[in-house]
Amino acid sequence: MADSNIKEVVRQRYGAAAKAVRTGSKGSCRGCSSDAVDPITRDLYQADELEGLPNEAFLASLGCGNPTALADLHPGETVLDLGSGGGIDVLLSAKRVGPTGKAYGLDMTDEMLALARENQERAGATNVEFLKGSIEEIPLPDASVDVIISNCVINLSADKDSVLRDAFRVLKPGGRFAVSDVVVEWELPEAIQKSVGLWTGCVAGALVKHDYEAKLQAAGFTDISFETTRSYDRNAVAEMAQSVPASEGGPAAVLEHLDELDGAVVSAFIRAKRP
Repeated sequence: MADSNIKEVVRQRYGAAAKAVRTGSKGSCRGCSSDAVDPITRDLYQADELEGLPNEAFLASLGCGNPTALADLHPGETVLDLGSGGGIDVLLSAKRVGPTGKAYGLDMTDEMLALARENQERAGATNVEFLKGSIEEIPLPDASVDVIISNCVINLSADKDSVLRDAFRVLKPGGRFAVSDVVVEWELPEAIQKSVGLWTGCVAGALVKHDYEAKLQAAGFTDISFETTRSYDRNAVAEMAQSVPASEGGPAAVLEHLDELDGAVVSAFIRAKRP
């Protein structure tokens, strides 16, 4: 599948998810159905974390983890969220870095950016800025960020090498890469890798752990570690596949490979440093 096709499908799906949130529904990148709460995105945030944040920020959260809870953010730091969506992780980061810090969100989808800026205004967050752009070409200067976070977005990119190289570029020396992402324990069947629906569903584009580590090393990162936060069995994978149309590689293509997929897909928290 061409890189441009993947990017356009992702843009359309996440734009539709933002529109769904405006109707009071929980967004979903898996088909954007109004009531979809899938195994990857459910129950990621504690109630006390969401206190004071707009409900729309929670409804638009399409991640696979809670990077702000694990990134060890400090007052005064500058944080960048790659693929910030409706802004929940940016707003949580802004609380942690405080008024002397700064939290940037980067997204390529106009609808999500508009929603994120509305959520920023509702939250009264003054140390936040949302930028339009691609995670492969980050619109920030070299060595300008202390911490990069991301929540189930890097797996959506068809050019992960560019994402990681540019993440390294914008980090300050000693800066931290602290992202939640979907990864796989072993190579997925070819039919799954080609599914456009499962690309937007955060599975088909996921890297095998050792490949992810190799790409981080090639970009210049050190101190790389993976912490599994969730593992998905065959039932969870089958649930993910139900909202993927047959024309986009599911659900039949997925159900045929359940034995191979049982335990293959995990959510992980990935840490690395720029020396």
